[in-house]
Order: sequence, then structure tokens, then C-alpha cells
Amino acid sequence: MQVHTDIASFKHVKRPVLTTGTFDGVHRGHRTILERLTDLAEREEGESVLFTFHPHPRMVLFPSDNDLKLLNTQQEKIALLEAAGLDHLLVIPFSRQFSRMHALEYVRDVLVNGIGVHAVVIGYDHRFGRNREGDLRLLHQLGEAFDFQVEEIPAQEVDRVKVSSTKVRDALTEGQVHLANELLGYPYAVSGVVVKGDQLGRTLGYPTANIGGIDPLKLIPGDGVYAVDVELRTGAHQGMLYIGERPTLGGTAPQRNVEVHVFDRIVTFTGKPSRYVCWSVCAATCDSRIWTR
Repeated sequence: MQVHTDIASFKHVKRPVLTTGTFDGVHRGHRTILERLTDLAEREEGESVLFTFHPHPRMVLFPSDNDLKLLNTQQEKIALLEAAGLDHLLVIPFSRQFSRMHALEYVRDVLVNGIGVHAVVIGYDHRFGRNREGDLRLLHQLGEAFDFQVEEIPAQEVDRVKVSSTKVRDALTEGQVHLANELLGYPYAVSGVVVKGDQLGRTLGYPTANIGGIDPLKLIPGDGVYAVDVELRTGAHQGMLYIGERPTLGGTAPQRNVEVHVFDRIVTFTGKPSRYVCWSVCAATCDSRIWTR
């Protein structure tokens, strides 16, 4: 998969078959669209393209809204899209100026003249352009005017999957990792580096590695104790992950920590990247719970 960050340099792509969206999580619903995209690209002897934006549009349009957390870092999203068989990922900076483009301008100047679109694959409820003025009917009309195909993914196919990025975020926030993994179609992952902590766990017989360096926009699951698969540079292990507030020494305010105990080894402070994959979760409350795989 080729990654592009500028429409002006997006050249020599054979019959671009395009879909668009943020695709945060690259969940089962997204992969339904990607499957249709790659199938149509193959039929049309073209190349599949996801046209997306960075940063997330909500961060630009609502800068005072600090609650948005994302399911994927940019690197994670790129890996998932490549695994889905996408040919091209076109990521452009999102801006207020871009958001003010009318539907006709967007299709004519960006999709047709900029990208040279051959076909568009889109969900039945897709909206585009300033104030979401463009709909599927208008896109069909513009397709006829500018000579590109429009393939609609009908309501029954989209609704059959019944998954959205918001549903995944809600499940993770509530600690329902089983549900989130089912909606995603893969185990939710959090990556970070091992940082030095107070080493209090060693005195209790359960040494833990404190995890830092997590992307500040990455969604961390709700507080709790989780059964996890831990991928270190030394290989894969099983372990137990704790997310929650932990009292600090010296009377300072509690901090929200992410700590992992690896069953078959001690993780020393190295400062090197390690990856943590949460795939099973205990009960939803934080009180005296029993966790299982």
C-alpha cells in the first residue's frame, strides 16, 4: 500500500476507485466498505483508494472539545488498512477552509480534477460538502456530469454489520473489551514504553511494569483489571493489566496509571517500545472482581 499526503503528488494511479471517511478503528463496518472497494477496483482494472484526513475533523471544527479519543494511532490505522488489501491511502490535512467547500466544489475540484476519480464506493447515508449539503442523489448526478461511477452500499448491508466507531469507543470506555473486540474484528491494542515506577508491586509479590509514552489521543479502556496478551521485543506473553488511579507517595493527588504484570517474567525498565494487547476483560465494576479469559 502506498501512502500519500498531498493531492498534487497523487499521480499515475490507474482508474482510482475511491471511498472516503475517517475510518477510525478500521472496524468490521469499515471492512465491509473496503471489500466492496477492492472488488470494484478489480472489476474495473483500477486501484483502490481511501481518501481521509488528519487530524480528525472534530479536532478542527470543535477545538474546545477535548473528550475525543481515537481507536487507532496513525501507524496502527496504516497497518490495518494495508492488511485489508488497500492499494492507496491518501491523507490530507483537514482545515476549516476545506470544511467550507460546497458539495459541487468538493467533487469537481478535489475528486475529479485533483484525484481523477474513476468510481466512488459509498454508504447509503453518506453526506459531503459544506453543512453536509451533498447526499447520494447529488453524487449520482455529479457522477453522470463528470463521468465517474457511483456504487452505493445499501442500508441492509451496512445495518447488518451494526457497528460504528462510537459504539466501539463506548464499549471500551465502559470496560467491555469483549464487545469492543467483537465490533472491531480484532483485539484492541495499546502500545507504550516501560517506564520506571515506585516498584511497590515487587514488595507485594506482583511486580508490574508501568506503561508510559502512550499516544495522548489513544483511547485507554475503562478502569479495571484485564487479562492481556503482552507483546514485548522478547516475544509474546500472557499477563494482567491494571488501569486506574493509584495513590502516589508524598500526599500528591492520585494518578491514572497503566501497569502490566507479566506472568512468566519480570519486565525491567528499558525505555524500549512494548505493545500491549487487551483481549479479555473482567467484570465491569472496580470492586473485588474475578477476572477470566
